Amino acid sequence: MKIRRGDSVLVIAGNTASDAGNRASLTPHKVVQVLDGGKKVTIEGVNEVLKHVRRGHPKSPQGGRLKLEMPIDSSNIMYYCSTCSTGTRLGYQYGDDGSKQRICRKCKTVIDTVSPPRKSYAKS
Repeated sequence: MKIRRGDSVLVIAGNTASDAGNRASLTPHKVVQVLDGGKKVTIEGVNEVLKHVRRGHPKSPQGGRLKLEMPIDSSNIMYYCSTCSTGTRLGYQYGDDGSKQRICRKCKTVIDTVSPPRKSYAKS
């Protein structure tokens, strides 16, 4: 999966209107956690549920309801490119020095470097 922890993403599908669907929800959110090898992601402020806990629980000694962010499927999100200001797909390319880089598919902007330079992939 090309999405990593800390990336800004757009939620393009979800359970409620607050998760996705209306234009107001098309604001970028931060990825908190990537699970199952990239199949599921937990996103800040999206897919919040209430979990009922008993008294004596370490997080809530008095008991009650905890608000938790649950993971959503990675197919329901798109990377938010700050250069394009839109949701886009990601790709990989090798730089001039042979380092592998993540790029925006629309504007070809380099996002970050994935692996160190290799001589075999360097462009003379």
